[in-house]
Amino acid sequence: MSSRLKDVAALAGVSPRTVSNVVSGSASVAEETRVRVQAALDELGYRPNVAARNLRAGRTGLVGLVIPELHSPYFGEIAGLIVDAAQHRSWTVVIDQTFGDPEAERRLLEGTGGRLVDGLIISPWSLGPEELADGARNVPVVLLGERQAQGIADRVAIDNVLAAEEATTHLLESGRTRIAAIGLQPHLHNETARQRLAGYRNALRRAGLESDPALERTTPTLHRKDGAEAMAALLEEGVRPDAVFAFSDELALGALHVAHERGLRVPHDLAVVGFDGTEDGQYANPPLTSVIPDKRQLAERALQCLADRIYSPASGVPPLDIVVPHHLEKRASSGPSR
Repeated sequence: MSSRLKDVAALAGVSPRTVSNVVSGSASVAEETRVRVQAALDELGYRPNVAARNLRAGRTGLVGLVIPELHSPYFGEIAGLIVDAAQHRSWTVVIDQTFGDPEAERRLLEGTGGRLVDGLIISPWSLGPEELADGARNVPVVLLGERQAQGIADRVAIDNVLAAEEATTHLLESGRTRIAAIGLQPHLHNETARQRLAGYRNALRRAGLESDPALERTTPTLHRKDGAEAMAALLEEGVRPDAVFAFSDELALGALHVAHERGLRVPHDLAVVGFDGTEDGQYANPPLTSVIPDKRQLAERALQCLADRIYSPASGVPPLDIVVPHHLEKRASSGPSR
């Protein structure tokens, strides 16, 4: 005979409601209790009837994930972690990409009016606050990344200003004084590049240095090609930096490639720091120093926010602004200067 919810509750020494919360992820449960309930679930082989549960609650069991680029190492990793976290809640994740196109972001947000998904996690690059607020009225929405989200929806991100300041300070402390910033993106509505630029400038100012517009480089995207072109332009224009703070690992890898081509020794002639902590950076030559967000926590907190909004839509809790940790992983690309 198949096990029932109350059998699991009796074995774990908790209430059936607690077991239901663990199975559905509909409410926060103490870690010790969650582990005990999960052990009972595994021992009894309990399998919830997800389809029936969703049907009774008027839900689909589907959540949407909208990201700019699925092929990006950073967003690909985030997508995988969100899928993993969703599986523990018996949710299926439907993934789409926008390439930062405002029409695509708008279409996917407006499409939730038909409630094909129970909730949506989106990393918008182009839409402004008003359009995001309109979309959040259709379905529970959680924003990933650096947005001005007050009063719109829950937001989960890292402190980009602090992270960029720490990365730039690390380069300054190694004796670098002409630090290029690669990855400015004034054409986008999201705050990522602006916040990283602010942190970069803060560090220079604290060190008593003026920011040099010639060392601040705009890129259309955050890919390797853009980093390579920005690094080549710096060298060809005679703007010789002794370090580069790139706003993504991909940009940093492009800059590294050009540095090697032009005969620059890294880190002896040029130190390089990236952002995102992607796997490629660990295997660069030399291994890349990078700001590493706690991506697993970012994914889990986003899913928890979404669950809270789906299961308690009338809770009255104002939109949350959640900051997850990061750290600077120091590797050989930012070693001592000449």
